[in-house]
Amino acid sequence: MVLERFLRYVQIDTQSSEDSTTFPSTEKQKNLARLLCQELRDLGVSAEMDEEYGYVYGKLPANWNYEDGNGDKLTGDAGMQNEVLEKAKRECKTLGFIAHMDTSPEVSGANVHPQIIKNYQGGDIVLSEGKERIPTKDISSSDSGSGNRKPEQGYILSPKDFPELLEYIGKDLVTTDGSTLLGADDKAGVAEIMSMVEYLQRHPEIKHGPIAIAFTPDEEVGAGVDYFDVKRFGADYAYTVDGGGIGELEYENFNAAGAVITVTGRNVHPGEAKDKMKNAALLAMELNSRLPETQRPEHTSGYEGFYHLTHMDGCVEHAKLSYIIRDHDRQKFEEKKELLVRIMDALNEKYGLDTFVLKMEDQYYNMKEVIEPDFMFLVERAGKCMEDLGITPKIQPIRGGTDGARLSFMGIPCPNLCTCGHNYHGRFEYCCVQSMEQIVKLLVALAKKD
Repeated sequence: MVLERFLRYVQIDTQSSEDSTTFPSTEKQKNLARLLCQELRDLGVSAEMDEEYGYVYGKLPANWNYEDGNGDKLTGDAGMQNEVLEKAKRECKTLGFIAHMDTSPEVSGANVHPQIIKNYQGGDIVLSEGKERIPTKDISSSDSGSGNRKPEQGYILSPKDFPELLEYIGKDLVTTDGSTLLGADDKAGVAEIMSMVEYLQRHPEIKHGPIAIAFTPDEEVGAGVDYFDVKRFGADYAYTVDGGGIGELEYENFNAAGAVITVTGRNVHPGEAKDKMKNAALLAMELNSRLPETQRPEHTSGYEGFYHLTHMDGCVEHAKLSYIIRDHDRQKFEEKKELLVRIMDALNEKYGLDTFVLKMEDQYYNMKEVIEPDFMFLVERAGKCMEDLGITPKIQPIRGGTDGARLSFMGIPCPNLCTCGHNYHGRFEYCCVQSMEQIVKLLVALAKKD
């Protein structure tokens, strides 16, 4: 059920764009939105699409009545009565599930050809040989290549590069064909939520409270909830389904800012440039050299933050540097921004006022600030449901962000659940079919009344 949906969704191009000035950043994201809205309606779910912004909202009403089902328990001592009432109050809250529809701008999401590797037995998986795509969608593990098979051209998914592959021996994997990303980020989450809805609709004996569903555009470009209608969504709290390998459960994320620095130089013929020329490209390099080298993504892990130079271009007269700044700790986050400002001030003093101009904006904050005081029960419940399904919870900080980070500060506390994909944003992306099926069961368990 979930695999069929996933394969259908990834073949719809929903790549977002960092260069667009519209919302959503690409109109084609609405193609999947319309499909999802109709599929929800076909399942008997009240659903609507925001035609302007591309959001999809769905509602499943509670299929049980507290008074009928538990009224007889409201007897005995006051402590027991209060406990039952508190449980009822929690269960009558609206629980939301959210996933995003867009795929990363970093690698093409058009003409995706997913491949299924059945019963993976280790070794290399040949995604493509030369310029030709392997024509079949089903590749047996015996045909997937050995550890020393190296085509002259093409792409190989190897446990030598990605050792976690060996955790999936005996499982079925979905990979790319090497020409595009796969789109498991976050169409695996979309497929898992839709499969949960279908299962609940087909099994009315499973009692659940009110459930809200939302699918968002433009998460990959940091704008996923820019126009999100919290009231229309209607959830008291929610889970984003947008994580990685099975068991990931996250309620901490980076504090995030984006910075763009423009550098203005002075071009003079090099033959007479002494004491006159200001080479903007070199000045940009000087600025970058003053940032701590140890605080780059390639040198950090866990709770360590970083400065990440994402783009640069320049010539003698003009240069531009684009950074993202990240840290889990709010104080360290502010210190990182302050350091960048101090470097700018020092360079402007050295080379002249407004040689360097900084535009810096905060993007999102650590949802731990919202969840930890009053909503840890969401994390605890998810962890318990995982354990009941034989999944080992891996509670860890997100070295990134999700729609849920911003939503938590918009009034919807929103931890993040795994989707069971790996190597997001690239042609080596893959996911495990059996793990995705487990996540559908997890979502059903979370929706189910205690």
